[in-house]
Amino acid sequence: MKKIFLTLVAAAALTSASAQNSAVTNAILFQRNGTLDKARTEIDKAIINEKTSTKAKTWFTRGEIYDAMTSNPIYGKTLKPGEGTSVAYESYKKAIELDGKDGEFGKQAAAKLDNLYGLALNAGVESYNGKNYDEALKSYKMAQQIRPQDTTAYLYAAYAAEAKQDYASAKQTYGQLQGMNYKSAQMYGRMLEIARQEKNEAEYSKVLQSALAAYPNNKNFVLEDLNRLISAGQDKQAIDKLKHAIELDPTNSNLQTVLGSVYDKLKQPEQALAAYQKAVELDPKNFDAQYNAGVYYFNKGAEVSKALNGMSLATYQKVGKAKEAESKKYFQQSVPYFEAGLAVNPKDQATMKALQKAYTQLGRTADANRMNTQMSGAN
Repeated sequence: MKKIFLTLVAAAALTSASAQNSAVTNAILFQRNGTLDKARTEIDKAIINEKTSTKAKTWFTRGEIYDAMTSNPIYGKTLKPGEGTSVAYESYKKAIELDGKDGEFGKQAAAKLDNLYGLALNAGVESYNGKNYDEALKSYKMAQQIRPQDTTAYLYAAYAAEAKQDYASAKQTYGQLQGMNYKSAQMYGRMLEIARQEKNEAEYSKVLQSALAAYPNNKNFVLEDLNRLISAGQDKQAIDKLKHAIELDPTNSNLQTVLGSVYDKLKQPEQALAAYQKAVELDPKNFDAQYNAGVYYFNKGAEVSKALNGMSLATYQKVGKAKEAESKKYFQQSVPYFEAGLAVNPKDQATMKALQKAYTQLGRTADANRMNTQMSGAN
């Protein structure tokens, strides 16, 4: 009887183990048949079972099923946002942990993890677009763990942290990117914006110097630096810095435009005009330079016109005709610059308005009406 009893116990144990393994087998069969909902039910049973939960095969299978569900247009809708990618990632990691990277399922899981990077990144983008920034951050951090040296997931994570106004996390992530030797003008621009938001002048200055070191000819960074110097009353340093940059890069039209802008801020219009004209000479498609040169001549014409309006009759009889001619001369000089600027940026309302006024002052009624029509069509 004792021998029979032991045999029965062994048979019961065999039946139990077989039932446990059948959940994994069923999950695999359902997966192959494309019935992923049933595959999910079976593998979820196996994952909480004391026996099968310790097997690499179980976890690898779970990863494959949730991975497949994520990219499936039908079954993907049954998952919470980011759930499929997250579960697949955890499952593949567990399979590697149980089987090692050289094991049968460990090797396959490592390859699957690398493929999972794109899914994690896309899940993060989807959550970000839906303004679910916490979920986006989870997905981006998962992507970082899968490919630690790929900078894209870090950059997107910084954007998500910024979007939820978690500036500390954003700065930390940007710091990680810098530590990875990553550089981009956009990144430095975002870091400057954070420093502005936090009103942290010391950090702003530090980031700006790093940005200029990486991108010495970036117009925005040069302007930021110049604005900082001018705000601090360091006008001469600003001019000197720009002239030095121009010496290093004499064909850079943008630097000449920036120099003109600084002279404008310093109320030195003649020097500003010379810089704008040089910028136009270097690059006729430089819209800012064309427009600003036009503004110089337009304002000169407007000044003379204003003086004319304030003249007494006696004064007008003496110098009025000459002043009218002078005023028209300036307006006429503004027109080619405005027209060239409009050719570069055909929908710019400010340029169309300036041209309309200049044409009116010159008695070019048809051209002025054409500008009015063009302005109305651009709205």
